[in-house]
Amino acid sequence: MTKPTDVEFEFGVPIPGKILEPARWTKTALKKLPAVGPLDVTALFGRRAPLVVDLGCGNGRFLLGSALARPDFDHIGIDILPMVLRYATRRGNQRGLGNLRFAAIDAQRFVAEYLTPGSVREIHCYHPQPYHIARDRSKRLLTPRFLADVHHVVEPAGMIFVQTDNAPYWRYLQQVLPGFFDFHEQNGSWPDTPRGRTRREIIAMKRGYPVFRGWGTRKGMSAEEAVQRAESLPLPTFDAGPRYRDLDEMERLKEPRTE
Repeated sequence: MTKPTDVEFEFGVPIPGKILEPARWTKTALKKLPAVGPLDVTALFGRRAPLVVDLGCGNGRFLLGSALARPDFDHIGIDILPMVLRYATRRGNQRGLGNLRFAAIDAQRFVAEYLTPGSVREIHCYHPQPYHIARDRSKRLLTPRFLADVHHVVEPAGMIFVQTDNAPYWRYLQQVLPGFFDFHEQNGSWPDTPRGRTRREIIAMKRGYPVFRGWGTRKGMSAEEAVQRAESLPLPTFDAGPRYRDLDEMERLKEPRTE
């Protein structure tokens, strides 16, 4: 059982922050989104601050570290799986993070309905599902049309951060992301988290699998121009190749206890 001041570990890598005494805990679960968007982020956090959004945040490792390191930024993590958000919200609560919220919702709907134009400083998307079965390729998240929507909600100088351990997905992103962002490949690990920003990245690095990372700054174009550009770019119909079955199995394991 964890107790105040405990440091938690995941595959030998510390999870950011320490557990505080219960009197200092917060509530990071956004249990019910408005029936109709957009989301009033100023009311949600009680202030105006740069907004960081993590699409498919999983157990929240990246956002925990970012919220702790950047208290002047507000953070929202969304994931379609409520089960993984239980870990994220528990840890956010225990670390007393008032600048962090988590919600269970799909990324397409959240971006299109709940974020306003030019409202996001950073969008992060780590290890989107590549869907190895051909009939599921239409479920892939990072389509040109979705990237046009992301472009629309990002500030004029806002940024996108992506990573994947699937080489075909990465080759596809190399084609389409420069259509909306001045895109740069990140050589090696992220400087702030050399042992991994996410659970999946940590496991991939321990297994010796390549991880592809990149970031980009929003290009100056209107929403209409972004949609037109999306129509000229290829859909993600690529063959994702064989899956890393051992990596997938490690991700499915119950979270390790605090060390």
